[in-house]
Amino acid sequence: MLDLPPLARFGDRVATGLADVTGDPAALDSTGFWAVAADYEGRLTCARFRDVRHEPVPAPAPGGWRGPGTGDWTSSLDRAAYTAGVRRIREHIAAGEVYQVNLCRVLSAPVAADADVDALSAVLARGNPAPYAGTIRLPEHGVEIATASPELFLRRQARTVESGPIKGTARTEAELLDKDHAENLMIVDLVRNDLGRVCTTGSVTVPDLCAVEKHPGLVHLVSSVRGELRPGAGWPDLLAAAFPAGSITGAPKSSARRIIDALETAPRGPYCGGLGWVDADRGTGELAVGIRTFWIDRPDRTPGAPAVLRFGAGAGITWDSDPDGEWQETELKAARLLAVASGTYEHGGEDLHA
Repeated sequence: MLDLPPLARFGDRVATGLADVTGDPAALDSTGFWAVAADYEGRLTCARFRDVRHEPVPAPAPGGWRGPGTGDWTSSLDRAAYTAGVRRIREHIAAGEVYQVNLCRVLSAPVAADADVDALSAVLARGNPAPYAGTIRLPEHGVEIATASPELFLRRQARTVESGPIKGTARTEAELLDKDHAENLMIVDLVRNDLGRVCTTGSVTVPDLCAVEKHPGLVHLVSSVRGELRPGAGWPDLLAAAFPAGSITGAPKSSARRIIDALETAPRGPYCGGLGWVDADRGTGELAVGIRTFWIDRPDRTPGAPAVLRFGAGAGITWDSDPDGEWQETELKAARLLAVASGTYEHGGEDLHA
């Protein structure tokens, strides 16, 4: 087993000194500072840390992160299988079973047994900065995650909650399609319904609809949905109502998840889950949707055993979807991040492995 101390890092906030680990979401309404990792499949890990301080993400150390070779990545769905999945989803849409489904694939590559997600986070911060970047390193609990997520799943400030669904992706704003706007509207309606289950009647609003956000290498359409938690509702109610995020499932959510289970061949794990922090003492928290996310999988958790780095990419499929175009969207979302992790993305003319 790796001798890496437990750690969580969110922006310039660093948490150390592990005090407690639980899978009970009620703990998030107790006391202390918690790192939260929720797998798409439902496994929840809440880790309370004793010490929290503010410090910048360190610069990548020479030799600190040794990523996989660019040719070592394999995909749970190849191009033929993915485009076939898109066509199958269009059949479900034609049958009236669903309006939209997010179809994902998981990419995997071997990494050194001593690979450290915190070292990967330093490389990501340099090559692909993101508003909800984070690290959760709990080797003894099977959680080793580095995310460069651009998407807000849930933010809570006392009784006010907010979600920031992303739907619609292109290289430039000019390349966004009517389909992208339609996707976003569908998911906004879904998120409004999710939050409406735990918020006071009439409090759910949409302050921003289909705003264009620029991120490294691409643009997204992003909306905001906000509401006021009803009396007595807390994190368990909020997670039960909203998880997993509508932007990475589809609409209706229950039908989309059934289709996802039938078409995808690998578990999503932290990808498309929820990742972030909760300060129970202050009644605040911020969870990202686990997209643009890497995690280390150690099937044999013994010293020196091989490790596998995984990363997910997906696209929202609607009736207007072109199978090859959706495959290309997953390639666009993955390309820069895989290059950063493999050390081949050049930043300011300097190779990240330099």
